[in-house]
Amino acid sequence: MSGIRVKTSWFREGDDPRGPQEQASAFAITLWKLADKAVINLSNADYDIITPQRGFTLLAELIAYMVQIVDRMVHGRIDDEERAELIGALGVKMAEILESNIHDVMNDPDHPYVEAILNKFNQRWNDYATFDYDPENPDFPVKRYLAGCIREVMEAHDQSWIADQIIEIEAPAFLGPIKKQVEAFYPKHGG
Repeated sequence: MSGIRVKTSWFREGDDPRGPQEQASAFAITLWKLADKAVINLSNADYDIITPQRGFTLLAELIAYMVQIVDRMVHGRIDDEERAELIGALGVKMAEILESNIHDVMNDPDHPYVEAILNKFNQRWNDYATFDYDPENPDFPVKRYLAGCIREVMEAHDQSWIADQIIEIEAPAFLGPIKKQVEAFYPKHGG
């Protein structure tokens, strides 16, 4: 995905390292841009994303996939407690961003969505936890699972082809920007 800028350093360097909450905020911006770009790509490829509900469901599925990629990439780079805090904060931030966008589009600022979004994320993360793969090179089964989740929300005339778009184009495009940010914030030990 060309054109996606990724935060790899902080504007002001200080003696205090950035904690998981601040790192999660930076990751959230990147993941939102990637998910949004993927939905635009699908729309430009003539997939029917006519309803806001479908668009937001696609965003949630793509975000859940990318957060678990971040989780797997940081595994072994930071201790489990910090990793849990990072991924927890990232999940909440992504749910809040998605909720804010739903409120803007649907004009219902008082309806709470965060809990339902987090429940969906947790469901997907449990599902993704059953796959064993290298996060820097996700294999076909995990990408097929993502494509299947997206296929379910598409119109019948799009269901035959959407899996190819997700598996071959969209999911692989997430990896470069995510890896770049993970490497910048959490370089491998001894590397």
